Amino acid sequence: MMLTDFDELLAESRRQTEPQRLLFVFVRTELPDAATEDQRDRHQRREGGTLSPVLCVDKLPSDIASFRALHDESRRTAIDWDLVFVAALDGRGGVAPSEDEAAQPLRLMVNAINNGQINTFAAFDRDGHPVQFY
Repeated sequence: MMLTDFDELLAESRRQTEPQRLLFVFVRTELPDAATEDQRDRHQRREGGTLSPVLCVDKLPSDIASFRALHDESRRTAIDWDLVFVAALDGRGGVAPSEDEAAQPLRLMVNAINNGQINTFAAFDRDGHPVQFY
């Protein structure tokens, strides 16, 4: 499924047969320590860099009114971020996963991002537009 924006993902998560819990990892794009000139140029064009997780949280879709509301909530943390990665956990028997059940998958998600394994997550920029990596 090709998403046009975060709010479409949010609406889709609300339509699932089983209730969902959404996992969010906010990242900052940074330059590697010994960046080449090409890496610096690409980073300046917002096309490259390393992804460093700076904030993670899990939420029920019903707890999020829109991307704008999520963005505004993240601003109150005073933690700067460039992209947000999103994954979903399915509930069972009509019950959404708990925060405790989300803790381990959220840690695994952070580890995957740290290891560059990002192709299974949806990614969005600060405006809620989807980001694709090549």
